Amino acid sequence: MSTAEITVLGGGIFGLATAWSCLKRGARVRVQDTRKIGDGASGGLVGALAPHTPDNWNEKKQFQFESLVMAEPYWAEIAELSGIPSSYARHGRVQPIASARAKALADDRAIKANSVWAGFAQWDVVPAQGAWMPQTDTGFVIHDTLSARLHPRQAVTALATAFQRRGGELLEGSTTEPQGLVVHATGYEGLSSLSQTMRHPVGNGVKGQALLLRHDARHAPQLFADGLHIVPHHDGTVAVGSTSERDWTDAYATDAQLDDIHTRALAAFPVLQGAQILERWAGVRPRAVSRAPIMDHYPDRPGHFVANGGFKIGFGIAPKLGEVMADLILEGTANIPESFRLRSFLP
Repeated sequence: MSTAEITVLGGGIFGLATAWSCLKRGARVRVQDTRKIGDGASGGLVGALAPHTPDNWNEKKQFQFESLVMAEPYWAEIAELSGIPSSYARHGRVQPIASARAKALADDRAIKANSVWAGFAQWDVVPAQGAWMPQTDTGFVIHDTLSARLHPRQAVTALATAFQRRGGELLEGSTTEPQGLVVHATGYEGLSSLSQTMRHPVGNGVKGQALLLRHDARHAPQLFADGLHIVPHHDGTVAVGSTSERDWTDAYATDAQLDDIHTRALAAFPVLQGAQILERWAGVRPRAVSRAPIMDHYPDRPGHFVANGGFKIGFGIAPKLGEVMADLILEGTANIPESFRLRSFLP
């Protein structure tokens, strides 16, 4: 058990997951955020824990797969300790197949999934049947059983509560000088600072907008079509998202781009016609230039570390990221994929 003192800067999913793993190993851990816990992209609505395609397998896909395997017991423990459901469920995902060529590719990926997913989950090509199905020209869809879902905002609240109940300290609206070892999990602003430190582009912020609708499909799989994630939650709502905006001025404003998301969702999934809009949300996700997360020592700052760049897979890789960051911080060694290291960003 460790007796290290750790300050985690940033109360999003990467910061909380790192803090949680370090706390469970005996470290004294404080999480402090200049705003509120989960105030940024981690306080969103969608929560699609969807894997990458099983072909062209690489270290990033393997890392994500291993984390998705860890997810169910991870979130079950947090729900039990906090008393707050994360909405986690592994009900899979359905995607339409638009052409004969796409079907051939999907059939090939089914064979590859059987190998790289090691029998834990399947990628199947099946007939499109039932009301909870996307529109498809071929009559076939992909149904994978690896995809899971959670409600990001509820999951962050549950994790923060479990962290406190186990003895961790949370400070909101804090600019207190960090003590001990320091983890920088500071979202897109942190990527900007890191780029300045390294004198080389590391990443930026990509804004996303999403909707929350009143429609009860809590036991159904999530849907993906026309670039949209349709994710049912346990509370009788469905999240729809999201945009990917490189150019933006107001991180929290929604606009006509979200109206377009709604229109496209209704066209792809007519079952949502008439569903009440409960919430319109916007936030900025930290995206590394490589699209891979960053896990490493902070350059030229002994005792400082970086966990950032979750972008669209932050919640999906959080369970494993927390453990690997704890290895790095507390043990000094970690099995981090080379593409996640900062040196991979340099020319």
